[in-house]
Amino acid sequence: MDMDKDIETGLNFVTPDAPAPEAFDTPKEAVDRLNALYDQATAFLQGEFMAAMRKGQPATRIRAFYPEVRITTTTFSKIDSRLSFGHVPAPGTYAATITRPDLFRNYLEQQIALLIKNHNVPVVVGPSSTPMPVHFAVARDSGLTVPQEGAASFPLRDVFDVPDLDTTNDDIVNGTFVPQQGEPLPLAPFTAQRVDYSLARLAHYTATDPDHFQNHVLFTNYQFYVSEFEAFARRMLADKSSGYTSFVSTGNAEITDPLGELPASPRMPQMPTYHLKRPNSAGITLVNIGVGPSNAKTATDHIAVLRPHAWLMVGHCAGLRNSQSLGDFVLAHAYLREDKVLDDDLPVWVPIPALAEIQIALEEAVEKETELQGYDLKRIMRTGTVATLDNRNWELRETSGPVQRLSQSRAVALDMESATIAANGFRFRVPYGTLLCVSDKPLHGELKLPGMASDFYKTQVSRHLMIGIRAMETLRDMPLERIHSRKLRSFDETAFL
Repeated sequence: MDMDKDIETGLNFVTPDAPAPEAFDTPKEAVDRLNALYDQATAFLQGEFMAAMRKGQPATRIRAFYPEVRITTTTFSKIDSRLSFGHVPAPGTYAATITRPDLFRNYLEQQIALLIKNHNVPVVVGPSSTPMPVHFAVARDSGLTVPQEGAASFPLRDVFDVPDLDTTNDDIVNGTFVPQQGEPLPLAPFTAQRVDYSLARLAHYTATDPDHFQNHVLFTNYQFYVSEFEAFARRMLADKSSGYTSFVSTGNAEITDPLGELPASPRMPQMPTYHLKRPNSAGITLVNIGVGPSNAKTATDHIAVLRPHAWLMVGHCAGLRNSQSLGDFVLAHAYLREDKVLDDDLPVWVPIPALAEIQIALEEAVEKETELQGYDLKRIMRTGTVATLDNRNWELRETSGPVQRLSQSRAVALDMESATIAANGFRFRVPYGTLLCVSDKPLHGELKLPGMASDFYKTQVSRHLMIGIRAMETLRDMPLERIHSRKLRSFDETAFL
């Protein structure tokens, strides 16, 4: 252990004896060092925390730091910018604090490799100046919990670092980050503390560990899709050529046998989540976010730190045109945002464009599943604006205002989640799309009533889910440079995706 002094408080603290920063020109070695530094820091904090719980308050503060990767460039030489990521925009020093390098190994090796190749300089890996909160270090050990404030025999914050909102925010992805004098520019869209915060929230809301999440995420707003997803997963596990290796349900219950039993969860989480896994996280995750834009924002806020390659909404909606029928599909190509939950992070004047790669994958999936093409496809699918509101019972209020806006926007469908998911995809640079299924037509006297709904669910849920799965399998085979295109990147972006 080393003894050091906090510059701001003047208090002494002990910290693990970490190796000095070192330059690496191979991504594997760089990530190996990130892993070693992270494991050393978490093991140190866990050990000191357990000792403090047994023996009482230590004589000095205890501190460990997140590992960091940084790169310095000194030239304006033009690099291959066909990729929208993997390079910094101008000479300078760029850095990112890193957590869970074991979880993000493939991502980190890929991003670091591009940096080294594009700028022909090594990356430097060492301890950062950002303290690691004891809560996040202890979270790696399921047998340890941090007591609430006042429950321990001493004030926890007198000894250990706790989460700090100065480094746990969305300033980088929101484009509002302002570096301090001499501070490196951001290399990644999220800080280590922001990632750790979301990893903890994901485990809480979904009842599955972040390690199980796949790179292709389907969101739905009905539990009916879950049984269909499980049935599909079991068929894939029975087919050894499918490439899928296991299925994970709530509580981290995992099966590799198509006939394996999945115990019922004693407590259903707020957002039940299920994972059909492939090597390198190339499988599909299904999240039942329930109803409402707040849930949609919460789920995407946290899943975004995993840097998925795409997320799609495959939920139900109200059809707004009399010519639509229950069970018809709506492929969103624009969004009317009246959900309000993202207005402070992404103003409503920001356009949320349709992404060609996603649109084509969804339309082709509808064609394959329905065996309809071209003009015939219009019988069951509309492409148009989807409106997202924050009031499920909007039709019970005075409707002239909402109906006028819906008409002026040319909206063809209305729900409570799609625009939120698309807008957060735009904000977090995660490719997004929406394919909804019409389950009611409130403006035309067809309300969602029990008998009507049951018939609808029986005939349409399986087909709708399969369309989403087919689209994801198409996107899975798409090169990264195509799916992560410039359309989601601004003129001043982080090098990491």
